[in-house]
Amino acid sequence: MTKIHSDIEKCHDHYLVLQEQLCWLCVIICGQRCKHVFLRLVEQEKDPGFWKEWAQRTLKNALTLQDLNKNVAKNIILFLGDGMGVPTVTAARILKGQLSGQNGEETQLEMDKFPYVALSKTYNTNAQVPDSAGTATAYLCGVKANEGTVGVSAAAVKSQCNTTRGNEVTSILKWAKDAGKSVGIVTTTRVNHATPSAAYAHCVDRDWYSDGDMPAEALQSGCKDIARQLFENIPDIDVIMGGGRRNMYPRNTPDVEYPGDKKHNGTRKDGRNLVGEWTDRMKDKRGYYVWNRKDLFSLNPSNVDYLLGLFEPADLPYELERNKETDPSLTEMVDVAIKILRKNERGFYLLVEGGRIDHGHHDGKAKHALHEAVEMDRAITRAGLLTSIYDTLTVVTADHSHVFSFGGYTHRGNSIFGLAPIMSDIDQKPFTSILYGNGPGFKFVNGARENVSTVDYEHNNYQAQAAVPLSMETHGGEDVAIFSKGPLAHLLHGVQEQHYIPHVMAYAACIGQNKNHCHTNSGSPSLSHISPTLAVLLSVKWLLC
Repeated sequence: MTKIHSDIEKCHDHYLVLQEQLCWLCVIICGQRCKHVFLRLVEQEKDPGFWKEWAQRTLKNALTLQDLNKNVAKNIILFLGDGMGVPTVTAARILKGQLSGQNGEETQLEMDKFPYVALSKTYNTNAQVPDSAGTATAYLCGVKANEGTVGVSAAAVKSQCNTTRGNEVTSILKWAKDAGKSVGIVTTTRVNHATPSAAYAHCVDRDWYSDGDMPAEALQSGCKDIARQLFENIPDIDVIMGGGRRNMYPRNTPDVEYPGDKKHNGTRKDGRNLVGEWTDRMKDKRGYYVWNRKDLFSLNPSNVDYLLGLFEPADLPYELERNKETDPSLTEMVDVAIKILRKNERGFYLLVEGGRIDHGHHDGKAKHALHEAVEMDRAITRAGLLTSIYDTLTVVTADHSHVFSFGGYTHRGNSIFGLAPIMSDIDQKPFTSILYGNGPGFKFVNGARENVSTVDYEHNNYQAQAAVPLSMETHGGEDVAIFSKGPLAHLLHGVQEQHYIPHVMAYAACIGQNKNHCHTNSGSPSLSHISPTLAVLLSVKWLLC
């Protein structure tokens, strides 16, 4: 192997350095030399040997996957990119590379490094193109459900309270808690939004955030709002972080961060202060409530057993708009969560949602959506450094896709937010590579399509052009990817129904209904097949992280 090929193997997107486990080591070894190597890639790509050697290295790595990891998964982590369809993954990969000064196409996301990839069929029981509630019930509770409902089977009817009782289904988070594991929820949306709520709630309407959002009939029939269920259904969730403060406080209670803005006031009609109740219950259990980044980082995870972090009245800001003094990033929340949860010798289950990928697409603001996806990938990297593939099953997937695309025969290294290199042969106007099938970006000026060269199409809030005018862009119905690594990750293969995912994760962790294959007394995985050298390296990595 030539010197340049050796350098590329070491440095190319921090690849092939003991996989993701020791990717930090490449930065130490290579330093600024990586940048110089990338400048030489253009010439190297003209050499057929470059591609052949790269393929052979990839093949060599693939052959090692024949030795399947059949350990018991002590820890299980699900990263859910809300609305992160395959086109979003590809575009986020390019953006990640371009943010580092590369062309982008050759970059690897952290999830790209996972050894197993499958496809998930996302339809709801009553919808070809799904919503985030019915899909969350599938990948968390293992049961397909109707759109708009969380934690209930398809026998429950949306918004009909009297169809709730008897149709409740429990989630993998509860299965893990019942097995003695610590459990956590981290999201960039409200903690009672569609995705996280399916982990603990049983509700026929995803929009019943607080009792102030419920019809009188539902309240009289005994249905509970989702915020209340967060604290009552599984009262000892170890870590909860995200937004949603206003749904926890009595109506008209000023928000602690925005006391002068009435839209952020409390919404509860029952007069309950759910945060105060949680704080009182946890004060003798090393439980802490925080509402800003400073308070979060004032905590020592070693001294925290329970954490409730509500950083905004509703959803957290987009990463591009985040106040880095007051709001933590998704990566920072994941870091704290794992450091708290991993103290349990029986392991943990963690649900992490990059929830605002979806919001960016709905708004037609691709730049926000893709930066949210890149931030979630950073969180995946951090989780990998804090855990081991030998006892931690990590799954990355999406609930659904969006009608988002990019094309136009753009040249290599073209800004992912830039123009296509050709004009339309119909209206003789330029167009951006990124387009939506529908959404708020549909704009006519003087009876014709807007000329995008007259606007700042790389602005953070630019709404990409859409074929059909809608106030909000819609979900897409195609399959989404499932990336997996760790114990029994190979069971996530082929094209699968979405509800299959939690059954695999539970099987790998020996929790839930199917435990006949579990044979260890302690529930801990055997690491007897790990080489002494790798065991030492993993131990060093754990101490450093």
